[in-house]
Amino acid sequence: MTDIGIAATAEEEFDRQVGTLISKGYPALAQMPPGKFTEYVEPLRDLLPKASTSNDAAISFVIVVRSTLVPTVDAVEQWVVRSKPGWTDMHDELAGFAPIEGVDVPESTAYLLTDIDTGTATLNVRPNDALPMIAGVGRTPLTIDEGVALVTQFPEILKVRNSFQALASRTNNERVPSFWISKGAPRLGWCWAGNPHTWLGSASASARYAG
Repeated sequence: MTDIGIAATAEEEFDRQVGTLISKGYPALAQMPPGKFTEYVEPLRDLLPKASTSNDAAISFVIVVRSTLVPTVDAVEQWVVRSKPGWTDMHDELAGFAPIEGVDVPESTAYLLTDIDTGTATLNVRPNDALPMIAGVGRTPLTIDEGVALVTQFPEILKVRNSFQALASRTNNERVPSFWISKGAPRLGWCWAGNPHTWLGSASASARYAG
């Protein structure tokens, strides 16, 4: 994989991702000293042998920090793409989103998501139709927290690949959380579940692992 910055080995990539979280102020946002935050996520390193990819376009793993530890809006505002910070207009809605039936998210506030694909095969496919496609091949759609983690670690993905949607987080309407470049900056927004978009894929992963 050459279009996004991934370290040569899983161990090095894990260190890079931890370093990214620290540089973006996650310890303070989680109300922890940097050393304690590092200790908190360190057990996930033991799970690296479970990380693999199903194709050359997939990302082997990403460290997910749940919004119960670092609030979503705070995390989004740490993104930087084209020298512009991330933003969202979903402040009042985020608390209403929850994992859909059949998606089991670890209780731990930090875990590994493995074998992530931004859904190029589902470009121009309605989210309502993409969801059974993802389930049919034994994969899982992403939650908002997982989409946030992906952009946090790989912000360039929104420039060099497709924008994507997080079908695993839903509320009591037809809105699907979506991640793209808007007004020149990275954005967490939403699009309708019944609308196809040529530039939005439905992201998926193989598994979630907690320490």
